[in-house]
Amino acid sequence: MNKRIKKERSDQMYEAILSLQSLDECKKFFSDLCTLTELQAMEQRFQVAMLLEQGMIYTDILEKTGASSATISRVNRSLQFGASGYSAVFARMGLKAPEEEP
Repeated sequence: MNKRIKKERSDQMYEAILSLQSLDECKKFFSDLCTLTELQAMEQRFQVAMLLEQGMIYTDILEKTGASSATISRVNRSLQFGASGYSAVFARMGLKAPEEEP
């Protein structure tokens, strides 16, 4: 499959997500789109990202979420070096890391 077709399909999916108008619509769409395991994995990664953003340490996150250290590390790399998707969402949700003291 060529890159243009893959990009069109990808763009269509993200446009569909942007068209959702409520939490209920979003839950229904993702329930249809993803398996229960996929949803749980995404929910866990998002929870890990929020806890890392709040400054929680790996061992506490592992205990609180049940996420593996590999998952926590992968999410942390995304927070540090990713596409800034988490940062955009956190800013819009009013979730920011506590400011470090000088």
